[in-house]
Amino acid sequence: MKKTLVALSVLAASAGSAQAFELYNQDGVTVDMGGDIEVVYLQKTEKDHDLQQEIQDADVKFDVRYAINSELQFGGFFELQDTGSNMGDAYVALYSDSVGSFKVGRTCTALDDAGIGSDYQFGITTFFNGSEMFCGDEVVRWDLDKESFYATVALAQDKNGSTDVGVDSTYFDARVGYRVADFDFTVLGGSGETDAKNTETLLGAEARFNGIENLGLAAAFYTLDNETVKANTFGLSATYQLDVVALAAGYSLSSDDVDANDDLNAWYVNAGYPLAPNTTAYVEVGGNDAKDSQTGFAIGVKAAF
Repeated sequence: MKKTLVALSVLAASAGSAQAFELYNQDGVTVDMGGDIEVVYLQKTEKDHDLQQEIQDADVKFDVRYAINSELQFGGFFELQDTGSNMGDAYVALYSDSVGSFKVGRTCTALDDAGIGSDYQFGITTFFNGSEMFCGDEVVRWDLDKESFYATVALAQDKNGSTDVGVDSTYFDARVGYRVADFDFTVLGGSGETDAKNTETLLGAEARFNGIENLGLAAAFYTLDNETVKANTFGLSATYQLDVVALAAGYSLSSDDVDANDDLNAWYVNAGYPLAPNTTAYVEVGGNDAKDSQTGFAIGVKAAF
């Protein structure tokens, strides 16, 4: 039960933040286009895996919005991917400055945003039972961000059998966070039934600190409980901006109540360099102490527009 923890904000290695291109803006109608691409040479942590090239992202995104009034917008969003089914997010939405956004369609739920650290490939081992549980075709999601306070609540079902949610089941999750001074605190949780008819409950807490110049620190604790196993993970991460180079490292310890399983230690270190605005070249090394594993290595470039 593992998932890579992705950074919740733009990586410190990036030079500036990605901005979509505005294709049209007239009479209360806007059309924006964005996208990203990532190419990497990757040696995975599985034993005897050789260094190979992978195209991990090649996406184009379109965001269309219609102003209903000065407070409310209606929109449609869709994403084309050069991977898998060639379809990413595709949803309709209502956007409000005062009450947040309400999305219906193919997208990800609240726990897909969980995670600490600025890893590129190897991340921190967690309780998550793969990422498919948190993204699907039949999702309803609400988001609100009011500077100090933010929240996400989502509900998913799987009548078409495209994810790990049981066909006759629903999955619910939520994230709530509060920013104060140099701290950012988040609590999260979710519950649902998998295709194997096991009910899983996932809980977690995250804390981030950015009160020291150029340094970011984070810690997290996660727990999963289902009918077959209870697992816990504790993680730490740090990022440091050294001139234009961004350095990052992370460590996690995972354990469960299955007698045959040993505790699992996982780690990563990396460096990223901004080649151009929103374009980062990076090197990362990571690994774990699982049986038949090796040290992983990655060198790649990622860009967003």
